[in-house]
Amino acid sequence: MGGDPMAHQMMTRRRLLQISAGGLVTTTVLGGGVLTSGTAEAKPYNSPFTWISPRGTIEVMDDYPYWVAKEMGYFGDLGVDTDMEPGPSDGTAVVKFLAVQQADIGFPSPGVLSFAVNAGMDLVSVFGSGFLDLFNVAFRKGQAVKNLKELEGKTVLLGSAAWQSICDPMFAAVGVDPKKITYVEAGWPTWTTALAGGQGDACLAWEGLRADLGAKGLDFDYWLGMRGSPLPSNSLVVRRADLEDAERLEFLKKYLKGWAMGSEFADRNPRAATAIVFKALPTTKANYGPRAGTESLMQIHRTFKGDMTKRAGWGEHNIPAWDNFFKILKTIGQSSIDIETARYVTNDFIAGANDFDKAKVHADADAYALPEDLAAIDMTDVEAKFYSNVIN
Repeated sequence: MGGDPMAHQMMTRRRLLQISAGGLVTTTVLGGGVLTSGTAEAKPYNSPFTWISPRGTIEVMDDYPYWVAKEMGYFGDLGVDTDMEPGPSDGTAVVKFLAVQQADIGFPSPGVLSFAVNAGMDLVSVFGSGFLDLFNVAFRKGQAVKNLKELEGKTVLLGSAAWQSICDPMFAAVGVDPKKITYVEAGWPTWTTALAGGQGDACLAWEGLRADLGAKGLDFDYWLGMRGSPLPSNSLVVRRADLEDAERLEFLKKYLKGWAMGSEFADRNPRAATAIVFKALPTTKANYGPRAGTESLMQIHRTFKGDMTKRAGWGEHNIPAWDNFFKILKTIGQSSIDIETARYVTNDFIAGANDFDKAKVHADADAYALPEDLAAIDMTDVEAKFYSNVIN
């Protein structure tokens, strides 16, 4: 990885966890170990307040609400800087970093949150970004199954073994026996190229990534979770102790409002939101380009939005879907306990997060000056081709 600053940050945080071995966590916490004692008492947040990725990178379009909020000043005066960490690509690291206070807010999948609950990490989902299931199943062109049940007895490639916690409940929810799936950890970021190269029968993917892969010439067919799965997906998760600390609670309320405002801005003008992400992440701009970047943002945004006529606002969790998810986990043996949804998933902060001047946000989005390359994108054409490689 040479001089990659993100790689350096990841290694630094791993070392921090390792030298904490005598206190909160085992030395194998990033490799499958569990919490050995409770988290420390909440204190006022240090600078920076850190969001941690579950995917090993922040060079994607997925986190656009944060970048929009930061660029447009929607976080207000938080009193400390905010930043984003890529984290290790191990899917469970996001909750482990939270539990030992090496990050402040994370974006785990529901399966990884359930792992944390089973391991005794007292975390709470406070903003249900992924109202619809953002996860997909990718197939080589022309080799997709007509029904996912046909995957029984076949091989599904994963970037991390921890991603099985995503796949098993998703498959079970649509009538597939996950015990009849063979999973192969093909590595991050090579699992999709492994599929394209003839390994396995399918691989896990997700919205946002679908556009990215297409831009890189990886032309797959997709079963979309947002169309076929009844489950929720990733959400913003914090420590319960932080919700019980008055100073941190007020900070988090402001922070979540910023995410809601960033989402509203992107809904109004996705090309402007794309421009803001590109401004913050030049490597992402180089990797995606204007068309794929816009498509990627729109893909993930639709799973975040769902049907807003049936929601209280940005970030509202679909509680029945979460209830169903946790019941499926217990049924398939992924959770050893009955997880009480109301304890670990809350909509208490959604009304406050959505209490902002929508007309002002719309005006901001409408007035944002697009660079020429993004202004040239035909949004009608983007919409027309949105589901061109989808099988369901």
